[in-house]
Amino acid sequence: MGDTADGEIIEHHVEEEMEKDCPGVVAASDREGGTQSSHRLLAYSDALISIIATVMILPVAHTKMGHDEELRESVQLLLSTKVAVYLMTFLIVTVAWAAHIRLFQVIVRIDDCLALLNLACMMLITFLPYTFSLMAAFPENVLGVLLFCGCVMVMGVIQAAIVLYAFGRPFLLNERIQISENQTYYKHHILKVIMRVPIMCLFASAFSFIFFPLSYVLLAVVIFLPYISQSLKWCRSKVIGPVQESPDSMLLYTYLPDEPLSKDRVEAFSDGVYAIVATLLILDICEDNVPDPVAVREQFGGSLTAALRVYGPEYLAYFGSFATVGLLWFVHHSLFLHVTRTTRLMGLLNTFSLAFVGGLPLAYQLTHEFPPDSRNELEAIQISCVIIFFAGTFQLAIWVVALHSEREALHPYVRYGGREHVFMLAKLSLYPCVALGTFFLTCVLSRFSAPIFHLMEITVPFAFLVLRLLVRVGLALLRLLFCPDGPDLRGPGREEDDEATVPFNTLVT
Repeated sequence: MGDTADGEIIEHHVEEEMEKDCPGVVAASDREGGTQSSHRLLAYSDALISIIATVMILPVAHTKMGHDEELRESVQLLLSTKVAVYLMTFLIVTVAWAAHIRLFQVIVRIDDCLALLNLACMMLITFLPYTFSLMAAFPENVLGVLLFCGCVMVMGVIQAAIVLYAFGRPFLLNERIQISENQTYYKHHILKVIMRVPIMCLFASAFSFIFFPLSYVLLAVVIFLPYISQSLKWCRSKVIGPVQESPDSMLLYTYLPDEPLSKDRVEAFSDGVYAIVATLLILDICEDNVPDPVAVREQFGGSLTAALRVYGPEYLAYFGSFATVGLLWFVHHSLFLHVTRTTRLMGLLNTFSLAFVGGLPLAYQLTHEFPPDSRNELEAIQISCVIIFFAGTFQLAIWVVALHSEREALHPYVRYGGREHVFMLAKLSLYPCVALGTFFLTCVLSRFSAPIFHLMEITVPFAFLVLRLLVRVGLALLRLLFCPDGPDLRGPGREEDDEATVPFNTLVT
């Protein structure tokens, strides 16, 4: 009873503070009743979309190849069908997720009707893996493309209904739009942006009957539609001059690369992908590596230890892959701990990184699929190195983009000249450099490809533990070699910002 009373008191004081800050908004919502914060709905949606985007790798990872089959031919088949369709579908799902972020940056409160409309949209998203499986299994059949495009088109219609419903009840919108005199412009502009993707999918479904490959091209265009639209707008401004736009057109749905995205939702979605990928790795252990009791009794004399010893490479591949996923998450966490503002371009690069992270279950499958010391095993390990390299490289690209607007996007400690700048660069560069070095080592020492790869997986965690010490030693050596009497390399010729003297934990709090 005491906890309930305290909660009611706290809630009452919160409502009083909101009435002081924006009395019109709270009063309107109180009059209507039944509204609530959208926080839990957004968390549920992020978790659901991250699961759906990640499980699309399962049809690719579970492609079985015989030991006598040349992996090069198999990979060519996978890249032309399943892997290509997986990457395209993953990116399209994340485009839908980014649109969901932008939509609920406009709508800050929900009621029962909006919650049900959002659930209908999520139901269609959960159906996308089935359409992907059809597209991957029957790439020349139009039915998979039609089902996929149909789901996306209906999702667009539902999102348009959400916009119309919310603008019909302005107290559900954010305060900036509520006080704006151009609500009608906002509504039309957002509807125009939302309906572009369903219209592209409509054209893709139509062209699937005329020229089938063009439908895949149009679906790929959906991924880069914001940047294509911005490029066309720039070309038009150069040809016919700048077009006069409403002052409110620069606030939301601008399609500019530096348009802000919710940092919390980017982190939540990314955490979901990493968690699901790490969990998917154990599924094959549970499914394929539990020995049959009859076989244990007949072939190993009832010794379970001897039977499990056969699966040693699978266990080694699992622990190495889990460590890779966990450390890539650790680097991602360290990066976004210092990022203070995320943009559309950073979100796109994060999506590419997560797409390759989602391919790690495939890398795990390939590293123990073939006999030791075979050419198939060598190329499987090289494919794993490529996946890890690009997953880490796109993380590094996020940081490079953030450095271009470092005053708005980065904590002072990791800016140019900041005390953590070199350490963050080393942390983000470690996996790309190690993966690239392992790839070339396996090319030269092909007979030892498996030991080299597993040694890389084992040593990288220890490298992270001593990375700060290695960075300090490296900086000291560079300073000793190139400027023994010069100033500290950390701040060459300029004072650090005043903000950089504030403790990091204090600033984050």
